[in-house]
Amino acid sequence: MSTRLYDRVSLKIAIPGHNLKAGDVSTLLEYVPHPAHGVRGCVLEVFNAVGESIAVVAVPETAIELLRADEILSVRPLAVV
Repeated sequence: MSTRLYDRVSLKIAIPGHNLKAGDVSTLLEYVPHPAHGVRGCVLEVFNAVGESIAVVAVPETAIELLRADEILSVRPLAVV
């Protein structure tokens, strides 16, 4: 994967504790080495539709992917209904 800091990426996994779902878009803030030499981590910041920060999470690098030109952004409510 050729992600760079501050790239917009999409989640490949859900993060229920933050009500995030696969496909949600976030910004890559930092890489974090794995303490036991496993898959490195990524620190992501997630924003709502009007640009307010709503979460900062750490996930394995395998849990993100770059956005592609053949994808379209969408919105959904953050609150659990």
